[in-house]
Amino acid sequence: MRAYVITSPKTGSVMEVSEPVVGAHDLLVEVERVGICGTDVEFFTGDMAYLASGEANFPLRIGHEWCGRVIAIGESVDSRWLNKFVTSDTMLGCQKCQRCLSGFQYLCSDRDEVGIRRGFPGALAEKIVIPDFAVLELPDDMDPAIGAMVEPTGNALRAVDATNLQAGERLVIFGPGTIGILCALIAHQRGIEVHIVGVEEKSLHFARQFGFAGVHPLHAIPQLEIHSIIDATFAEGIPALALELIEPGRSIVFIGISGTPSLIDSRTITLKDLKIRGILSASPGLVGAIELLSKKIIDPRPLIAGVVSLDGSSDVLSGNRSGINHDGPKIHIKP
Repeated sequence: MRAYVITSPKTGSVMEVSEPVVGAHDLLVEVERVGICGTDVEFFTGDMAYLASGEANFPLRIGHEWCGRVIAIGESVDSRWLNKFVTSDTMLGCQKCQRCLSGFQYLCSDRDEVGIRRGFPGALAEKIVIPDFAVLELPDDMDPAIGAMVEPTGNALRAVDATNLQAGERLVIFGPGTIGILCALIAHQRGIEVHIVGVEEKSLHFARQFGFAGVHPLHAIPQLEIHSIIDATFAEGIPALALELIEPGRSIVFIGISGTPSLIDSRTITLKDLKIRGILSASPGLVGAIELLSKKIIDPRPLIAGVVSLDGSSDVLSGNRSGINHDGPKIHIKP
């Protein structure tokens, strides 16, 4: 089987690897589409925090935004799953501890993460094996481009839900990348006044096409009464800025993680009576994301800049977009 393998920082290639072994409670899926995200790029560059902590090691196989069709099942899996179009949760809890039994399996200390943690092979390959408890069925006629956007949409849905905003209230989103724009699309559909803030003019120009209330460069944020902020960046300075800008009594949602610690003055949280929420995983938002996408409430396809073959993975991960004449933040791989 062909799979993309990262062997060291900035070094990866398509290799022949062993065929996946299907356990009694596993499903074997032929991968149709995989999205590349910031976490994948951090693994490629060697900057991902799990590499420093020992929770991930080279060589590794990435890919956790994906969809495909079930081609084989383990002996204990219901036969109805054969030939189903599916995706999966990224977080694979132990299913035994109190966190898992309480619905927080995505926070299990003994969890695997597909294509991310403890060597669990990712979807940037021709096939992937997933345990039955993590598989999610997709509509059979769903476009694979949409199927591979379920995971980031689940993250964005959780972030917007965490703002607790109502129609007519104002949301500022830092970061016009995939998650930031998905958050904006969901919020905009709910009647929330959406403003996006970014740094690069190219990404700001792309965000302007969606008709949001405002798209602003970081150095020129207008004076607004801000009812909630979503930080969807990797910038360590944004959390402190968010605390400064937010209206007292309101909420800030953090979904981006910087490579170095983000330092804030916790006194500001107390003195402004703020609600702070972190979003680690799409897990609790995946079912809602599938419903959102299957009902065409939002369409994430304009975010996809292009689709390349498995052999083009290194170029995508290194930032080489030659041949892709589209400013969208997301690139998909078709194994």
